[in-house]
Amino acid sequence: MQNTIKIAVDAMGGDYAPDEIIKGAVLAVRDREDIRILLVGKEDVIQKGLSEYDYDKTRIEVVHAENIISNNEAPVLAIRRKKDSSIVVALNLVKSGEADAFVSAGSTGAVLAGGQLIVGRIKGVERPPLAPIIPTINGVSLLIDCGANVDARPSHLVQFAKMGSIYMRDIIGIENPRVAIVNIGAEEEKGNMLVKETFPLLKNCNDINFIGSIEAREIPYGGADVIVCEAFVGNVILKLYEGLGMALMKKIKEGLMSTTKSKIGALLAKPALKETLQDFDATKYGGAPLLGLKGLVVKTHGSSKGVEIRNSILQCVTFTEQRINEKIEKNLSNNE
Repeated sequence: MQNTIKIAVDAMGGDYAPDEIIKGAVLAVRDREDIRILLVGKEDVIQKGLSEYDYDKTRIEVVHAENIISNNEAPVLAIRRKKDSSIVVALNLVKSGEADAFVSAGSTGAVLAGGQLIVGRIKGVERPPLAPIIPTINGVSLLIDCGANVDARPSHLVQFAKMGSIYMRDIIGIENPRVAIVNIGAEEEKGNMLVKETFPLLKNCNDINFIGSIEAREIPYGGADVIVCEAFVGNVILKLYEGLGMALMKKIKEGLMSTTKSKIGALLAKPALKETLQDFDATKYGGAPLLGLKGLVVKTHGSSKGVEIRNSILQCVTFTEQRINEKIEKNLSNNE
């Protein structure tokens, strides 16, 4: 008999909450029979949304939480004061073992702070990094860290590389993931103090496949499978990636619609273009896990709609089945 994986979902977080969050939960239980979802938030609102769907009612439970933490609140203060918010209640479900994982499209700061304060770090983990999957022309890469630790030290980046390697091997299926550190050049002596101090440490790691530095322009070409950096650099890379992608799509659409001839060409090219763009859709891999916590915490885009919420929920299943946390703990304990 299959083990049931319980996933707490913040029903009130995100630009399209609660409607799209509820939709994602329903899609997830329709896709897999081995999951049970705890939708956390205002019970009357969630029940009203659920009433519009046909689903197995034994596999979606509503857990009431009266408050919501907004994006403009101080994260740590909100976590401590709003004990009955959807984020805090859901994180406590993970801490107590009532849920195996937590998914939220809500306040990034609150999810990051709450993950560390409530769920807690795995023994040996210095700083949990936020690690999203980003698309490349050769598949996908893991960008680690992209928003959790803007003041990281060399030892933190080494742990990021190790955790990222485990994730890419066991979740994405890359046997010997290539690890690179973001730099302003390929030469070992280049970079700021953090990069210069971290480079030799990564070079001497026997349990990762370190290939050296990677420049930002090489990232979209799949120059590495695990891209290591501190959160300030990672967040800039991620936001530029997203913004440039949207800008290019806008210009392509404008060009295709500019003349009658181009419109005919667009109609002919549409199937091939659609298939190509699907390769650059990272949402099918779910959200960004906060690696190194005692339980799984996944932050998905604030603009996530039903399909991305579903994919983030399903991502939790693979993470749990592959026992990623146990592997991270074992790897770090072996290197103490």
